[in-house]
Amino acid sequence: MAIAVGTASLIILLSVFNGFEDLVKSLYADFYTDLKVSAAKGNSIVFSKDQLKKVKNIGEVKNYSLVIEEKALLQNGEPLSLVYLKGVDTEYAHVTGVSKKLIKGNFNLGTADKPAIVLGSGIESALEIQSDRSIVPLTIFLPKRGVNLNASDPMQSLSSDNINTSGTFAIQQDFDNKYVITNVGFVKRMLNLPKDEYGGIEIMLLDATSDQLVKKKLENIFGPDYLVQTRYEQNRSLYSVMRVEKWAIYIMLSLILVVAAFTMIGALTMLVLEKQKDIQVLKALGTDDNLILKIFLSEGILLATVGGLSGVILAIIICKLQVTYKLVKLQGSSFLIDYYPVKLVAADFLLVLSTVFLVAWVASWIPARKAGRQAIELRS
Repeated sequence: MAIAVGTASLIILLSVFNGFEDLVKSLYADFYTDLKVSAAKGNSIVFSKDQLKKVKNIGEVKNYSLVIEEKALLQNGEPLSLVYLKGVDTEYAHVTGVSKKLIKGNFNLGTADKPAIVLGSGIESALEIQSDRSIVPLTIFLPKRGVNLNASDPMQSLSSDNINTSGTFAIQQDFDNKYVITNVGFVKRMLNLPKDEYGGIEIMLLDATSDQLVKKKLENIFGPDYLVQTRYEQNRSLYSVMRVEKWAIYIMLSLILVVAAFTMIGALTMLVLEKQKDIQVLKALGTDDNLILKIFLSEGILLATVGGLSGVILAIIICKLQVTYKLVKLQGSSFLIDYYPVKLVAADFLLVLSTVFLVAWVASWIPARKAGRQAIELRS
């Protein structure tokens, strides 16, 4: 019973972690594309027409968008907010899910001469405006390229313009409190960039699993001055932290099975004491120590098998009920979902069952070894 409960607990908790991991990855996937090409050094780089044509001709590429990012200052009267201004072209809505995450207004980015801006929900709150109702335009400040900062009058090193708000997106706090989006022509005009100079290319693939293959093709097209990153590489720290957290959870929860192992040791030790005379009879008939040891090891493995499989079945039932009926709710109202997400992964089952059998073998070996070393004493 203890093994079954321990196995079920470990699988359920790992499945809940998988559910949250999938949720976080899906949120980041709405903002980051399958692949991104940017400058290996600096903030911008030139993309020739020939290079862009080769990218378009890659069979695995579904679409791409030319983008550029720059820090900017947004002002709405007194309220100020430092933001990351992201200029994008008309294809951006087809390579990311940002346009589908609007909570107000519409995804209208205007033109280079009459720009409009879509705000992250955190930025909208900081500026104290309603993006879909604002009449007075915001003032935006960007650093002038090639102009050194003047400490006595820092505003001389900034270019400014008015910009209207058109909508608000809400994805995840990392983006909502940081990014605002407008058209790439406006950003290039403000930064005085040449026609073919951009910050990067964001690429959507027909099949996300082909990212490594396409990455190699892109590296051959662009060369060493360009940095090609997969979605994982764009968020390396996030994925690394999630992986470490999962292993930490697995190690800590494995202690449940270690506790269950003491129950098994106690049960098998009692069995050895009950079967002392039977063991001595078997030894008198010529049975060697190894066979006695194998008999009790087999008993332990049998207990582990029954307990482990029972735990697996129990975990599957509980997880299926949670997915279907959302029995366990999340506390609070600030989450995107109101229940604990779960996702069953075959690798977790193999990992947990392997751990169960390893712990069971070690726990069984202690009393089995004691049984195998008993001396023959038929008379008491």
